[in-house]
Amino acid sequence: MKLLKLKLFFTAFTMLLLNNAIASIGTPKHTYNYYVPSAVEIVGKETATIYVDKNAEKGVLRAVQDLRRDIKAVTGKRLEIVHEITDISGQAIIIGNIATDPVLSELQTGNKADFSAIKGQWDSFTLQTVNIPQADISKALVIAGSNKRGVIYGIYDVSLQAGVSPWYYWADVPIKQSKTLYSKIDKPIVEIPKVKYRGIFLNDEAPALSNWTQKNHGGYNHKFYVKVFELLLRLKGNYLWPAMWNNAFADDDAQNMILADEYGIVMGTSHHEPMMRADKEWDRDGEGEWRYSTNAENLKDFWVRGVKRNAPYESLYTMGMRGREDKAMEEGENIALLERIVADQRKILQNHITDRELDEIPQVWCLYKEVQAYYEKGMRVPDDITLLWADDNWGNIRRLPTQDEQSRAGGAGVYYHFDYVGGPRSYRWINTVPITKIWEQMHQAYAYNANKIWITNVGDLKPMEFPIEFFLSMAWDPEDFNRSNLSEYGIAWAEREFGAKYASQINSLIEGYTRHNGRRKPELMSPDTYNLMHYNEANRVEQELTEMVTMAERIYQEIEQSKKDAFFQLVLHPVKASANLTKLYIATAKNRLYAAQGRSYTDEYRLLAKKLFKLDADLKQQYDQLNGGKWQHFMDQAYIGYESWNAPPVNTMPVLHEYQPHEGAEMGLQVEGEPTAFPAKSWFSLKFDSLGQQERTIEIFNRGSKAFSFKVNTSDDWLKISEMSGKVLNLKELKIAIDWSKLKAGNHKGNVQIRGTSYQRANISVEVTKIEEHIKNTAKGFVESDGYISINAANFSHNQGARGHRWQVIEGLGRTRDSSTIAVFPKTYVSFEVDEPHPVVEYNVSFTSSGTFPIEVYTLPTLKMFPNKKMRLGISLNDQPIQVIDLSLKAKGNVWADAVRNSVNKAISQLKVKTPGNYKLKLHMFDPGLGIEKIQIDTGGLKPSYLGPPQSVKL
Repeated sequence: MKLLKLKLFFTAFTMLLLNNAIASIGTPKHTYNYYVPSAVEIVGKETATIYVDKNAEKGVLRAVQDLRRDIKAVTGKRLEIVHEITDISGQAIIIGNIATDPVLSELQTGNKADFSAIKGQWDSFTLQTVNIPQADISKALVIAGSNKRGVIYGIYDVSLQAGVSPWYYWADVPIKQSKTLYSKIDKPIVEIPKVKYRGIFLNDEAPALSNWTQKNHGGYNHKFYVKVFELLLRLKGNYLWPAMWNNAFADDDAQNMILADEYGIVMGTSHHEPMMRADKEWDRDGEGEWRYSTNAENLKDFWVRGVKRNAPYESLYTMGMRGREDKAMEEGENIALLERIVADQRKILQNHITDRELDEIPQVWCLYKEVQAYYEKGMRVPDDITLLWADDNWGNIRRLPTQDEQSRAGGAGVYYHFDYVGGPRSYRWINTVPITKIWEQMHQAYAYNANKIWITNVGDLKPMEFPIEFFLSMAWDPEDFNRSNLSEYGIAWAEREFGAKYASQINSLIEGYTRHNGRRKPELMSPDTYNLMHYNEANRVEQELTEMVTMAERIYQEIEQSKKDAFFQLVLHPVKASANLTKLYIATAKNRLYAAQGRSYTDEYRLLAKKLFKLDADLKQQYDQLNGGKWQHFMDQAYIGYESWNAPPVNTMPVLHEYQPHEGAEMGLQVEGEPTAFPAKSWFSLKFDSLGQQERTIEIFNRGSKAFSFKVNTSDDWLKISEMSGKVLNLKELKIAIDWSKLKAGNHKGNVQIRGTSYQRANISVEVTKIEEHIKNTAKGFVESDGYISINAANFSHNQGARGHRWQVIEGLGRTRDSSTIAVFPKTYVSFEVDEPHPVVEYNVSFTSSGTFPIEVYTLPTLKMFPNKKMRLGISLNDQPIQVIDLSLKAKGNVWADAVRNSVNKAISQLKVKTPGNYKLKLHMFDPGLGIEKIQIDTGGLKPSYLGPPQSVKL
């Protein structure tokens, strides 16, 4: 059964069609809030009675109570729970574990129900409706699991469809009200997870989460953790690495481990905390130094105590050893010692967990940072230990199983990050991860069989709600998701939480703010990020953010009162906070530039920046006051004012300049693209061509406090100026364009002179190229203009596959809202040689000039995931020789740091264009893993910018 029941055709002509096209989250529809013929009446004319065996696991009995509570919250009706099936007459909900429940055994034996599909499966469940399961029961909804968790997942699936969001507590999503509930399942629903361990890591938890838990629960005790356990189970997760910065899960509260096991959560410890002992426990319970070469016996005793404590509970043991507090071992790369450590740890497990064979005790070795180097240099662990490969802390997986490693009994998994403390800069404040990025990476993990463990670092848990649910949903069944349906998932999620009316808009807001934060994490933002001079970049970014804020605020005003708190947390706050921070930096950039230029209104941007800084604080305060202060402290993390990789102690206002204009009148002038302004510079130049940007801006500004008059003179009548004269108090924007009808094909020169006060003259020479009509008429594809060609990679003209592999579009994965990424699918180990057929994608391009031109191909910052392969990209023009570029990034060094800062890696080469005309630009795939977003060719006019110029005209 699939998580997303997607339709191939999606349209928004009417709300009805939109609703029909939206995917639903969870299992196929089985619970309805209106009458359905032949359905089980959970709450209708009759009210169903819940049966569960009194000897069922404590976690199941607890979840049954949750189901009763959920149904009462939806309908107002409290269902009766019985432990004898003979106590029921009428309608029933029968809940149980197929391995232990006698009633389910009778249903199977009597051919009333069929549980064979989940027998022996891990964490699986089936939902079925059964007619007359017992003499006095007319109809029953059966929730059956293959194990304790399977039963619980089935229970919560009914709660979900009844109207209870997994985020009812953690994000205040209101429970949907309905007087009736019916369940009808024509064909048994069967759900079997494809990734065995699916979990989250609460990490980097101070100050935000730590302050919140201290205020609300007195620390990281069971009162806090049971809320996390329940959330995980409602999201079909089963695995947790607990908070560990200044905490020790099992030692802080003895009930933590007991209740985790009762709930059904498999507990682990992080990548540097072996044998179920928290890092901080060594300070409390260890003796000597954390150094195996000199203190092995004390370390072994420490680990023995941890294994004895955890032996009764379901645990996944982290093996190996790193240094204290997430550092490398002091012994260095002593592979023999490390292998001895693992061997000694396994002896401890074997000696103290006696109810299972050693290879049946779940064990994991996390190859994080330097530990991966140990493996690559020859360190090995027994085959039954799962290899947990890690990303580079920035969402790019460092390594996946090779073909030879596929045979390991322990398999492989992935440790991923939504949050990180470290270089090139920590990011901890807000969600910065588009689900398109998660899908692109984790799809590869699944394709290469890293499917034993998926765990992600979620920081403080809030505000990562959306990516957490996506990650765990994808872990349940990666095959439900593909490169084209991610937006539909977002719409379905928004509809579930907020209703159909705004679902599409809410999804566009989530896509928008995560794309914005994903292309440059907020902690990496600075006044220099978006260019003020070229391609109107800063203003375009600001306008896009303003549009998102306007939409989010409008929905917030219109949405039902009961949904406002949830909408603020999940949509409005991240949109407004992300936009506000960017606007703060853009206002700071303008303040600094305008101060250097002496603009009279410089101080307006100083005051605007201060206002935006205060608005940031106000947003935090608003978050703190939500729902009576329920979420106070979750925005305590500082993120403004970074000076190094680590966070500042508090948010710090950027340096601003104050400029006092003199009492006279003095003209200043800036020409688009020129950082130096008049009067520091008096001669400027602008270039136009008939296929390029059709309008440029000239800013006339006052350097004093008294208004002045300006007058424009032009050398030719084909120069069009929006205003030829006027007065300037602060700023006047003039638009300059060309009347092409008055020009013949070829090159032309003209001049614009702008007079200010009597002695002031600014001159702008204008060079114009009008493309000959026959060139324009014969041009094909993306045409050179303004000194460059810019192409969004998804807009190819031809796609040639090879051996079943071809370039495909990952929709929405890009740094701008009009871009997507292309990559080669399916994901296999196949590499191609340059001289054999291989996947090629082509772009029609037309040059109006000739020469040797630099080309940059923007690629995803994907790492070299296999030690025996490279990451080669080929570039060619027509039938010229293929230029092969190796993009094998490693998770360190300046090139990698730049790539993750900018969210792109760049393949740089040159193209030789002998004569103007039409060409075919080709990109060649030789190795798996590469993703391409943008191509830009500099024919002499490309300007610096963060996002690159807009896409060129296509003819």
